[in-house]
Amino acid sequence: MDNPLRAQVPADIDQKTRARLFLYNDLDAKKPEVNWPSQIRHLPVDQMLSDLGEPPATFEQLIARTPADPAWRQGGLYHDDMGWGVPALWFNSWYDVSIGPNMELFNHARSTTQDREAAENQYVVVGPNNHCAFAGLGPNYRSGDRALGDASFDSDALVHAWFDRWLKGERSAFPDTTPHVQYFNMGENAWRTAAQWPPAGVQTVRMYLRSGGAANSLNGDGRLSLDAPPPGESADRYRYDPMNPVQTIGGGDCCNGGLVTAGAFDQRQIEARNDVLVYTSEPLTQPLQVTGFIDTVLKVSSSAPDTDFAVKLVDVAPDGTAYILGDTIMRARYRDGYDRPTPLTPGQVATVQPTPMTISNTFQPGHRIRVEITSSNFPKFVRNLNTGGPNESEREGVIADNAVHHDGADASYIDLPVLK
Repeated sequence: MDNPLRAQVPADIDQKTRARLFLYNDLDAKKPEVNWPSQIRHLPVDQMLSDLGEPPATFEQLIARTPADPAWRQGGLYHDDMGWGVPALWFNSWYDVSIGPNMELFNHARSTTQDREAAENQYVVVGPNNHCAFAGLGPNYRSGDRALGDASFDSDALVHAWFDRWLKGERSAFPDTTPHVQYFNMGENAWRTAAQWPPAGVQTVRMYLRSGGAANSLNGDGRLSLDAPPPGESADRYRYDPMNPVQTIGGGDCCNGGLVTAGAFDQRQIEARNDVLVYTSEPLTQPLQVTGFIDTVLKVSSSAPDTDFAVKLVDVAPDGTAYILGDTIMRARYRDGYDRPTPLTPGQVATVQPTPMTISNTFQPGHRIRVEITSSNFPKFVRNLNTGGPNESEREGVIADNAVHHDGADASYIDLPVLK
């Protein structure tokens, strides 16, 4: 978003920088033409913008930080130990990049002990739209390739009522009986309410990743099963080449300059790749509503000292269309904590637990549940170059031979929050 205010330029600034500042602060600015699908692949990553002539700035500073860098505590970012002191009305979206952390933060704000009034007055709305696109909800709503029926929601009216209560003191405008959670259930295609997130009554259903050792692509033998794997079941193996990453198609995203279009897009193009492991359940015989946080536990190994493991949850329609519901990823070096980077021992099995996905979706009869596992989701996530070094400043990557294990005690699985 361009700044409509013209900055006061220091008198002693050099002419080249002066010209650039005036270009970017022009009310009708014409920015340089950039081939972003090509430029996003630039290595090293930390020179992606300087390669275009941009002077070093915030991008270079932020990308050089590790997750545990104390500098993250500066600059206005919220941290869990800061407490929470204001009532809040949250608007989140199933296809926003931040849906999982935002719902965790909503729960955190409700648990604060410093301010009871603030804790008791947290409300959230979660729609099937993309980032900040509540104005587009309505009849015959579509997310990507998926028709979601009537998703109408008067967000403006709710916001006005909220301000009437907290700015004008009109308590009846936003009564205490307002549900704390209002969310759109995809598949059922209806708005639902709850007093908490996840809703009361959610039960965990564990589904195991199973195969005969060849879950590669849609043509493989991968399956999701309620039955735990027996000892000796073969691992699934694939080769991850960071120079040929798996493309991002849909899912949750935001603010990427048009490189990715968020939403429920068909994943079969991705699932045709041999470096994508595909695990699919049998067709369901009755509806299965999955609503809440979704945890994945993977038993993995690699030939490299570090690599990524990316996960997707997919709703497969009877005609085979594979609608993405959510995605997550984990850099293996941080499996023991973001403050404890630990290299993998080549060939040794390790446990990787990516951050939870968060959705509400009813898998209808005849539909199947699918999980995809691979090692990239690009350009949504920067590629891991598999070296174990500082990826952001490296120019060369190495190929990693990765494996997902499901052998007795080394079971890989996904925990689905099922609302009976």
